[in-house]
Amino acid sequence: MLQFLIRRLSGAVVIMFLIGAFTFFLFYTIPQDFAQLSCGKNCSPENIAVIRENLGLDKPITTQFWEFMMGIVSGRNFPQGRCSAPCLGVSFSSGDFVWDSIMDRFPLTLSLTVGGLVIFLLFGLGTGLMAAWKRGTALDKVVSGSSMVLSSFQIYFLGPIVLSILVYNTGWMDFPKYVSFTENPAEWFVGMLIPWAVMATIFTAQYTRMARSTMIEQLQEEHVRTARAKGMRQSYVFFRYAWRGSLIPIVTIIGMDLSALLSGAVVTEFTFDLAGIGRLAVNGSLTKDLPLTMGVMLFGAFFILILNIVVDLAYAYIDPRVRLA
Repeated sequence: MLQFLIRRLSGAVVIMFLIGAFTFFLFYTIPQDFAQLSCGKNCSPENIAVIRENLGLDKPITTQFWEFMMGIVSGRNFPQGRCSAPCLGVSFSSGDFVWDSIMDRFPLTLSLTVGGLVIFLLFGLGTGLMAAWKRGTALDKVVSGSSMVLSSFQIYFLGPIVLSILVYNTGWMDFPKYVSFTENPAEWFVGMLIPWAVMATIFTAQYTRMARSTMIEQLQEEHVRTARAKGMRQSYVFFRYAWRGSLIPIVTIIGMDLSALLSGAVVTEFTFDLAGIGRLAVNGSLTKDLPLTMGVMLFGAFFILILNIVVDLAYAYIDPRVRLA
């Protein structure tokens, strides 16, 4: 187990370095003066020269890349002050430290992700299990049909409909907004409820179909049929043998969805006018803000790599037949 973790973490460091290198040098192929972009249109050549020096743009590209990568480990000094590790540089457009900008947006993205995840896992896996348990019945048909319809919806379609009904027309709820959980837990919950509900509706439908199909497949396995032949209770066989085996593909998809949401739920944030990491990434791309874009990409890559390792560890726990080599 320890060797597996060391090997995977070492590989994750190498992958993140390659992602940073690829993004950095890719942006430098853009014919754009980043100092001019940071200063604005009506900017004197003297001010542009000062900004270029302050941002380190007057140095060779390889030197800039090396300082950027070393800043992640040990921090860097800028005219604005000391940027502590992990330092992802200074935003060209705002002049703020990139890591601070990401951390300002992360609580919103984390709240959006965790709240939505809890809801759609509870409802999605629950309804999927019920449909598999009552396979062929009216309940199964209703659940399967509803999940097929709802899974075809998109957040940018369902979100405005929900806002129109609950906010604009009836006034039953206020427009979604983020309030820190530590500041006011009640307002935090109410402000995030509509985005959670819309996300949960779409993801619940997907997880319902997945849970039902994987559960039905597991019920046909030989070890499950053997347990039934031994006279074990149907409920015991269902949850002790079939349910545990069906978790592996579900855990895989959960890891992928969770890493994508933590990297920034772009569509959800734009639909409900929430300033999370996804919106920060889009703004960085539109303004050609190299440090901001690289910082968000590395931040997202970190979660993707770490959650992949967690998923691999979960495999061995869920299914003892899986061995980590």
